[in-house]
Amino acid sequence: MYLTRFRINTARHGARFLLSSPQRWHAAVLAGFPGLPTDPAARPRILWRLDHIARTDVHAYIVSPDRPDLTHLVEQAGWPALAQPDTPGWETRHYRPFLQRLAKGDRWAFRLTANPVHSIRRNDKEPTKRTAHLTPRHQLGWLLEQTTKHGFELLPGLVPDDEDPLNRYSVIVHDRRDLSFRKRPENAAPGTGPKNEGQRRTGPVTLVTAVYSGQLEVTDPDALRNALARGIGRSKAYGCGLLTLAPQG
Repeated sequence: MYLTRFRINTARHGARFLLSSPQRWHAAVLAGFPGLPTDPAARPRILWRLDHIARTDVHAYIVSPDRPDLTHLVEQAGWPALAQPDTPGWETRHYRPFLQRLAKGDRWAFRLTANPVHSIRRNDKEPTKRTAHLTPRHQLGWLLEQTTKHGFELLPGLVPDDEDPLNRYSVIVHDRRDLSFRKRPENAAPGTGPKNEGQRRTGPVTLVTAVYSGQLEVTDPDALRNALARGIGRSKAYGCGLLTLAPQG
């Protein structure tokens, strides 16, 4: 298991092209792992996330069972002239030793980009419909529903007795993004059209994402290890679900 960080050169046209669609970035990430099965259902889980620190400061994080080769991303969206054998343009570290050290009661700062959704229906005759949570309060409510099964709890905030969960817990819900893009068939090469044999365009994909930054305590190390390796929630192919931990500042 590996954790990789790649800093994106947002001044490059290729970087802006990839960042314009989660579908494009997803394909670019998968291209770093040779020999992946063509059937998405047969592939190992590869998680990725884009952290927009500032307008021109964007980092990509990848969690994968195999070590990636991101040479193509350096050439298209990095600093290829600065690449050296010992500093190829990305950082990859073994992740499993860190995962194995997790223990109940540990406290960490965390960051998560997720697609918080719920299922609703207007009456008993209609099928349920998956709908995005749109407000920070409801998006935080979604995260609170995930904590027990994923082995952690949110630490108390500045006003732990406040009825408003946005004040009760040590977490900030921010950077909501409303994304809409057209999904390209998995077997289509970049730039191909729907007339290629065996391919067809699907309808547009729309999703709402939110970023969670806060403090947590480990309650079930095995469950949390699984969450860190497998992700949380839906839309993992589009940059959601990757939870990362860091020492509390």
